[in-house]
Amino acid sequence: MEQIVEKYINPLTDFGFKRIFGTEFNKELLISFLNALFEGEQEIKDVSYLNSEVFGANEVARKAIFDVYCQTVDGGKFIVEMQNAYQEFYKDRSIYYSSFPINQQGRKGDWNYELQPVYTIGILNFSLPEDRNNPASLYREVKLMDIKTHEVFYDKLTYLYIELEKFNKTETELETMLDKWLFVLKNLSNLMSRPAQLQERVFTKLFEAAEIAKFDSNELRSYEQSINAYRDIKNSLDTAKKEGKAEGKAEEKVETALKMKIKGLDLNLISDITGLSIEEIEQL
Repeated sequence: MEQIVEKYINPLTDFGFKRIFGTEFNKELLISFLNALFEGEQEIKDVSYLNSEVFGANEVARKAIFDVYCQTVDGGKFIVEMQNAYQEFYKDRSIYYSSFPINQQGRKGDWNYELQPVYTIGILNFSLPEDRNNPASLYREVKLMDIKTHEVFYDKLTYLYIELEKFNKTETELETMLDKWLFVLKNLSNLMSRPAQLQERVFTKLFEAAEIAKFDSNELRSYEQSINAYRDIKNSLDTAKKEGKAEGKAEEKVETALKMKIKGLDLNLISDITGLSIEEIEQL
């Protein structure tokens, strides 16, 4: 097996995310994170885990597999998902997933259609396309809204999205519990010790659960498989970004050369400045 040099697991891996947030033994961590998200708007005292593999209404209907699926004591249902790479229909998938806990609340016989709240939480290790040039779009809360009055039309269906790549606070800048949780999610695998700013009791449990040296052989094997899958995704994304930048620079060169050619500048001068060949410039 490959030797792992990190002291703590990477929470952005499938294994790491579920170990921290998806087990009964560590549900205190999930409760703390959810309460940090709502920042006092509501208090979650306990959760019970539900089957994360949810099937449609019949045998031919599609199924959904959630990272974490739980229910609060008052009946509210939470889907918590870690997503490392953008997918073209990510929003569609998010809405589709929320339909399962809604549909599950249907009852046979007499029923007044009253529903318990449903929350879909996406921790995104990327930026949504419309937010890529907006560094302030770290946190997005979405509800059904009347577009004329801008008032919430239905408050029992909520989508929370955190664009984790935009969180750049250092240890000394952590203020709220949400700051601390986002710092942990983004930096845990790079730490060699527990930062002084994370002194709350819940983080004591977190660092104990995340220490790789305490894994048994099966846990270690599962984590190795998960970290390798994460690295494959990350390397593919990094490569795509580099290729995209290179393509963008090439397009800039062509655009610059064309403008210079239109202005009547010498082709040799244009070639020296842009790096394009005389033949390439003549074809513009």
